[in-house]
Amino acid sequence: MIFCGRSPRHLYVANALCRNAEVLAIVQETGGEWSTRKLLKKIRPDILYTRLWRWLRDRKRYYGNREARFFFGDKRPELDKPDLLVEVSHINHPDVVRHVDELKPDLVTVFGTSLIRGALLEKERPVLVNLHGGLSPEYRGADCTFWALYNREPEKIGCTLHFIDAGIDTGRLIAHISPEVSPGDDELTLFWRSVKESAAVYAELVQRLGHGDRLGVPQEGKGHLYQVRQRSLRAESRVRRLLEDGLLSKQQLGPRIRWFTVE
Repeated sequence: MIFCGRSPRHLYVANALCRNAEVLAIVQETGGEWSTRKLLKKIRPDILYTRLWRWLRDRKRYYGNREARFFFGDKRPELDKPDLLVEVSHINHPDVVRHVDELKPDLVTVFGTSLIRGALLEKERPVLVNLHGGLSPEYRGADCTFWALYNREPEKIGCTLHFIDAGIDTGRLIAHISPEVSPGDDELTLFWRSVKESAAVYAELVQRLGHGDRLGVPQEGKGHLYQVRQRSLRAESRVRRLLEDGLLSKQQLGPRIRWFTVE
């Protein structure tokens, strides 16, 4: 089974997995369920400000369907197998557990959903794997490509495949996927390239697990957990200045993949 979000990058990864595995269902989180408790939390001043700032920032960053064009070119972003689609309001909804119990998948691949909690984590099967947009454990949480640039560490931009545990991006490491880094890149280009290259590695992982390869080593330490609210206007200005001043001007890093095999 595939658990994913609705953005073009999520659909792209889901399609890559569908082409390389026997997929039973694609569970897509829509975020459409509301409750009084959830509403009261959303309108708290600190959370409301953070969400409004992120909406304004991302509206500018994604203007003109940049992400859709990056992953799908002139085609409409859509699933290759829409007949497998199951929509849920939240990935921890009881219906998700029910679908897992009915279909009994060996593996659940995750990308772009909310943090998985509760009953799914308590089951011995299926195996849960996540694609995270940063190199764990050093870069966990949100906007890891941005923070790698902020910290002047473009060589640490990339994605992580890891088994899911109760923490945030703390499960056993399967692979690090780092993209090509060139002088003309920006944050979004680097992030999207990381995801695009990770899609093929994700598909390869399914094949390797099917062949019995032993993958997954514990993370050494917990690194840093970056949160959405940390990304301030001042931080945005710093990254913009670093890029304008040539942070990537001498960077010629090719794509890199590191598998974490069990000795």
